[in-house]
Amino acid sequence: MRAIDPDLAAHLAQSETTLAKCWRVIRGDGVVLGFTDHDRGLVVEGTACSPMHGLDGSEMPARLGAQVDTGEVLGVLDSAAIAEDDILLGRYDGAKVESWVVNWSAPEQRLLLRVDTIGEIVREDGVFRAELRSPQQGLNLTRGRIYQALCDAVVGDGRCGVDLENPAFRGSATVVRVDDPFRIVVSGLEGFAEGWFGFGMGRWDDGRRVGLADAVLTQQKTPEGDVLGFAAKVGEWVAVGDRLTLTAGCDRRFATCGSKFANSANFRGFPHIPGNDYVLRHPRAGDALDGRAVVR
Repeated sequence: MRAIDPDLAAHLAQSETTLAKCWRVIRGDGVVLGFTDHDRGLVVEGTACSPMHGLDGSEMPARLGAQVDTGEVLGVLDSAAIAEDDILLGRYDGAKVESWVVNWSAPEQRLLLRVDTIGEIVREDGVFRAELRSPQQGLNLTRGRIYQALCDAVVGDGRCGVDLENPAFRGSATVVRVDDPFRIVVSGLEGFAEGWFGFGMGRWDDGRRVGLADAVLTQQKTPEGDVLGFAAKVGEWVAVGDRLTLTAGCDRRFATCGSKFANSANFRGFPHIPGNDYVLRHPRAGDALDGRAVVR
């Protein structure tokens, strides 16, 4: 059962109330924004909630069971609060939204109604609509592990154990040309082999994408420099001279884990277990048919 502050409960019991709604938006990069439907600014949990260029929330039904509750917030695109570029760049994807009810005549009297995450965002005519998803959304995520030949860890995380701060697995690059939305040419990676940063990550140090990290799929050597292929469109948001820091990637195969990272002991896949296609294969010359482990 939700506990309500006694002073707020007494205020709610009155025939007339001075209530306002406030929202705290907490982005993945740590930026916290505050908005309110009141005509004056309010402070909630240390965040100044602005009455201008803010949000207007719809009603959100509460469903029984594990169904995901959804609602939406409506806001004005404005560079001083929520900029269209930030939405297009994905800075609000998965952001946490706290919904509060506040007694604006005594802001210390407040109640946290719910905490949601931002889902789909639609932009039209200078206005955005953001879908709010309840915590039940987490029940739709895949949990646990799958028996497979490939590693299910992320290179550099606690389960992997590779130190990506090691200079051998880290490089700095500068954009020298933008080929298309998915491919850019960079300099500064001359000391690394082709494909070293394939399946890795690139974090932007400056420019319009500063602070964002993008998945790198390919790295090819050319006379003009290294061509990086990204999983998402980045070409429209970067310019010549922008810098980024790259970390080495892994294709999650057992052979790569050992040869590239010397990290076979921490491999998180099951390379010795044949796949379900193994029983359907015909014997081939060179196959190990003497009971030895099958390593891919």
